[in-house]
Amino acid sequence: MANRDREMGVELGELSDELDNHDYPASVDDLVAEYGDYEIEYPNGSERFEEVIGPLDETYESADDVRQSILNMVDSDAVGRQRYSDRGGTEQSSPEDDPDQESF
Repeated sequence: MANRDREMGVELGELSDELDNHDYPASVDDLVAEYGDYEIEYPNGSERFEEVIGPLDETYESADDVRQSILNMVDSDAVGRQRYSDRGGTEQSSPEDDPDQESF
């Protein structure tokens, strides 16, 4: 991950450094006990680390594994508009805009 503090609108802040410095393998229980109160922020709000990862029953081999799990588990509001890409083109809004869409 190029910027370990922020990816896909998810801001880990100091938690990112803490995860990098943690000893692995580590269970969810270990990580929550240590970092549960850290806030994971995103454009439309935030959640505590414990709220995001606490429901899982995992053992992680690395900080990158934890980050990936966070990205998989954060509230859908974290990633902003669904089906939006800033890579050019337009967001699909109707069948007429999709050349592969057939009308019957």
